This record gives sequence, structure tokens and C-alpha cells, in this order.
Amino acid sequence: MSPERVFAIANLVAAAAWLLLAVLPRQRRVTTIVTGTAVPAFFAVAYIAIIGSQWGTSSGSFSTLGGVSTLFANPWLLLAGWLHYLAFDLLAGTWEVSDARERDVPHLLVVPCLALTFMFGPAGWLLYNGVRARYRRA
Repeated sequence: MSPERVFAIANLVAAAAWLLLAVLPRQRRVTTIVTGTAVPAFFAVAYIAIIGSQWGTSSGSFSTLGGVSTLFANPWLLLAGWLHYLAFDLLAGTWEVSDARERDVPHLLVVPCLALTFMFGPAGWLLYNGVRARYRRA
């Protein structure tokens, strides 16, 4: 299977998981099993398989920006980096939904945070924390 094909499959799985977070926020099975465990585990297994198969095939490193650029010139290692982002952003979104449910933050306020977290990770997490703090004070 090509890195492009794995990329396409991973993106479909991620989009489906994010859709579940947006439309079924009160279903604990969604956040506990699907988006909090199964999908990130799927990404983790693929990540480990890619890293294991590509270990030592690139002269790049994580010690400089140029080294990271060299690593990511390998499409498989670039894909591993993408899977890393997909997994951690989904875990952040799952936390947002779970935390909002526990704190009775209206889900309509969380949905824009989820969209931003899906597209721009840390920015969405930061927005959710602002909503959370503001809602707590109100």
C-alpha cells in the first residue's frame, strides 16, 4: 500500500471520528471507546509500523529544523508525522467533549472549538479553554 493510500484512509477515519464527536457528544461510548481509544490506537499502530519499517532510512534528525525537513522528505516519515497529529488532535478533541460534558458547557459552544482543533490543533484547544473559563465564570 502506498503512503498516499494510507493517508487517504487515515483522513477518512479521522473525519468519521470527528463527526461522531460533533454529533454524539453525550454518548460516552464514543469518547471512551471510539475517539478516546480505538481510533487513536489505530493511528498509533500505523505510526509504529511506519517508524519501524523506515528506521534509519533517512539522514534527517529532530535536532534542527533542516534535519526535520530532511526526515519529512521521505513520504512515509511525513505520513508518520501526519498520523501523530491526527492521533493527538483527536485526543484533544475527545478531552474537550468529555470535559464540556462534565462541566455542563453547552455543546453548541464546543462545536466551533472541535472544528478548530480538527484543522489547527492547538488553536482549537486554546479556544475551548477560553470557552471553558468564560462559561465557568458565567
